[in-house]
Amino acid sequence: MTAGRLWAIAIVVIIHIFLGYAFITGLAYDVVKKVSKDLKTFDVQEEPPPPEELPPPPPPDKPLPPPPVTMPPPIVQTPTVNLQPAFVPQPPPLSPPPPPAPPPPPPARVVEAVKAQPRGSPQDWATTDDYPPGAARAEAQGTTGFSVVVGPDGRVQSCSVTVSSGNSELDTTTCRLITRRARFSPAKDTSGQAIGGSFSSRIRWQLPKN
Repeated sequence: MTAGRLWAIAIVVIIHIFLGYAFITGLAYDVVKKVSKDLKTFDVQEEPPPPEELPPPPPPDKPLPPPPVTMPPPIVQTPTVNLQPAFVPQPPPLSPPPPPAPPPPPPARVVEAVKAQPRGSPQDWATTDDYPPGAARAEAQGTTGFSVVVGPDGRVQSCSVTVSSGNSELDTTTCRLITRRARFSPAKDTSGQAIGGSFSSRIRWQLPKN
């Protein structure tokens, strides 16, 4: 085959391809156009529901039943009750408390017609032999004043130091010896009855001379 013939065949093939493409494209366009014309739009409407059936009227020879009769509620009369407060007895008034009893009167002061007097010599109640050892070693000396309470029996009931000697051992020894040794004639009242009394004096403490 010559070159001219090959070119002729190629040109013929190209022409056929072009015609086929044009045919196919045009035919499809006509089909689509025809189908679009045949399509028709329409609205879908729902059917209305059927009307409700009414009950048949009653026959004319049968009378209608009378409507129900409602009775009003009975009226109940409540009796009126007069409420009066109950009588509450009041307690009797409280009487004021009695006044406190007055304090007892002080005892009558007994007048001493005769004072208590010592029996024997007061110098014998404490001697140098009774000198406390501690006070002797300290060379303590002095005068101790005392006061005693004498009972109706003439014995000393209590003793107290009124004037100190300056040494506590001498003062303590003074009251201890007097309470043990002193005896008194008791005091007496105006009727001569023995009563309690008091007595005061002093004792001088002095170291014995060697």
